[in-house]
Amino acid sequence: MVGVTWKEDCPVHIDDLALLELTHWDMTGTVQTGQLVVAASGADAILGVMEALFEARFPIHSMRPAHAYGGDDTASMADNNTSAFNCRAKTGGKSWSEHSYGLAIDINTIQNPYVRGTRVLPPEGKPHVERDPEVPGLIVADGPVVAAFRDIGWKWGGHWRSLKDYQHFSASGR
Repeated sequence: MVGVTWKEDCPVHIDDLALLELTHWDMTGTVQTGQLVVAASGADAILGVMEALFEARFPIHSMRPAHAYGGDDTASMADNNTSAFNCRAKTGGKSWSEHSYGLAIDINTIQNPYVRGTRVLPPEGKPHVERDPEVPGLIVADGPVVAAFRDIGWKWGGHWRSLKDYQHFSASGR
């Protein structure tokens, strides 16, 4: 992680991050183990969210820390990866992303793309701009993922007005 997704100028100290080993269902209904790097202050709450998603049998394609992709958010999204901490600028901006604090998580990025006008990230997510709740791993407003994050006070990017970031949950709502 050091020198890849975490650097000295990051807004959170590396000692304030936690590595979580999490059990999840994959898209074939098989139990897998994945990892998320999150803010240590929110680790217990995230464990609770992931336990709720496991109990609901919500499928997660893969769960690997962003440093497994060399910190390349585009590569992580193209792989339909679920990840949290990555010290980087926010999409389309210069200020720190909420991921830089370990207080944001992106889930199943292909089924739940970032959509701003005609821009869809990752591009592989274009078929999912029209939200079909029957698609495995797709997040919907009245589903278990939004409910589990709402229970810990986190907000969903699928509720944003100027753009939709269906994969994104954060403590700040940004």
